Amino acid sequence: MSSTPIVVLVSGTGSLLQALIDASADPAYGVQVAAVGADRPGTLGQARAEAAGIPTFVCRVADFPSRAEWDVALADMIAAYSPAFVVSAGFMKLLGPATLARHTVVNTHPALLPAFPGAHAVRDALAYGVTVTGTTCHLVDAGIDTGPIIEQHAVAIEPGDTEDSLHERIKVVERAMLVDVVGRLARHRFTVTGRKVTIP
Repeated sequence: MSSTPIVVLVSGTGSLLQALIDASADPAYGVQVAAVGADRPGTLGQARAEAAGIPTFVCRVADFPSRAEWDVALADMIAAYSPAFVVSAGFMKLLGPATLARHTVVNTHPALLPAFPGAHAVRDALAYGVTVTGTTCHLVDAGIDTGPIIEQHAVAIEPGDTEDSLHERIKVVERAMLVDVVGRLARHRFTVTGRKVTIP
């Protein structure tokens, strides 16, 4: 079967990216990581891509006169690889209207949205005292973690959990969920109606 090209955006260690690279080694998975983009040079995520023979690019906000011009440049860099969609895998920059108008972007978040959006979701869940949190796979829109939800998985908070211990358990679930969702999105035509994402 032919593989669906995707572009993956990273900012850090690239553990989510590695899960996608590993899964895409199986032709039946139906996904080709066509390129990996980073918001700064020298990330471990970039190194993982290069080790797998995947093209990489860097698009730094600081290299452009404005955030809007960075957004246009990022959209162009992504488009050069003609992806079916984009995966934001720990990409720590908010995507702007130029990128979102041209590309469907899938993201994961370490909480059960709409609870605990933003950069400190694990810390916020612990501070609030909930007994269950988890991870969400969603489409990216102009808001912060507000896009249509594709899938969610719960993770119980255990007595004595720290932010690090809880986050590590969430990451295990998050990686498996992302691999599954990206594969299904690639192999099937998905539709978005309002806030509902349907994968046949």
